[in-house]
Amino acid sequence: MASPDELERRHTLTTATDRYDALRMRDALAAMDPANETALSPDETLEMLALSEVIIRKAGYGRQAMVRSARAAGASWTRIGTALGTSKQAAWESHQRWADGPD
Repeated sequence: MASPDELERRHTLTTATDRYDALRMRDALAAMDPANETALSPDETLEMLALSEVIIRKAGYGRQAMVRSARAAGASWTRIGTALGTSKQAAWESHQRWADGPD
């Protein structure tokens, strides 16, 4: 079973999501029709868990890059908060230490 660190090196966000979705679909189908669908093995279940961590990490990297780009383009923390579905304060607290660069 590969760790999230190993899987992160092997997958892009797209390939990690595709593999996760394939495993999730098989798991859902097996739960609905166990007589005709093969359940995931323990290793596949753990792979799906590790892939979920990879997806979270890679999406987070993209989010950070987009916040940085929005700030560089002049977007206010209010507008960034709105785009993230949160408040200005929450957006600022989560991202300002690296989005605005050194003081």
